Amino acid sequence: MILGKLRAYARVIGVVMQLHLRQTASDSFIVFSVLVQPTVIAILGLWMLAAQGGDYRIFVVVGSGMTGLWSSLLFICGNSLTHERWDGTLEPLVGAPTPMPVIVFGKNMAAVLLSLGSMLASYLLASVLFGYPLRVQSPVLFAVSLVLTVWAFVCFGLILAPIFVVSPGVQNLQNGLEFPVYILCGFLFPIALLPRWTTPVSYLLAPYWAAQALHSTSSGGVGMGQLALDWGMLLLFSSIYFALSGWLFRVMLRRARSDATLSLE
Repeated sequence: MILGKLRAYARVIGVVMQLHLRQTASDSFIVFSVLVQPTVIAILGLWMLAAQGGDYRIFVVVGSGMTGLWSSLLFICGNSLTHERWDGTLEPLVGAPTPMPVIVFGKNMAAVLLSLGSMLASYLLASVLFGYPLRVQSPVLFAVSLVLTVWAFVCFGLILAPIFVVSPGVQNLQNGLEFPVYILCGFLFPIALLPRWTTPVSYLLAPYWAAQALHSTSSGGVGMGQLALDWGMLLLFSSIYFALSGWLFRVMLRRARSDATLSLE
């Protein structure tokens, strides 16, 4: 019974991912946010640090890819249900037999996987255009870190989607949340360069631990103790996000079924 239900959910997630990828791939704003903008950031970073030595190149490539991941989380995952409301299809989705979190999970997975293309584009750009030899120092550990990063971002998106529906005013903060997270999470430079009072804020953000894990495994010099902490924090935050999203979806569905206010702005 449970196994059959999981298989059915997996099929739904696959269909939703395929449909969502087709929709977002034709959206010029999304293409710019998750592919063009990170590539521009990579070009500027590599150009400004051209005279420096060391492993800054792979650091910039990974960091610019992280900016694409965060942009996709903020704009695509956050608006995944908002667009359904604008199109008048949110209520039918609420009434569908498939639970709403399963549908949103498929949308978020498609968005995050699409944004991984920004990391690949930055890598190819540095290798082909600039002629820099790039090598991931710990490819296996990097792959594990990337999988945990994708999972954490998808779970984070499960929180953003119902929040943007229940509290539409939060969307006014979207643009303002993009670049501060780039800075606080150390995507393009270490947070040690920031004022000390910002450090606790960084520790409370899952993208910071994702950036830590990806940077350390790609640039080398990784300590297994620190890497285990990064992975543990990603799993911890993922669990918190997953549990919190269940409550948020219940609030959203209650408004849809009892208050009939789901479609109101």
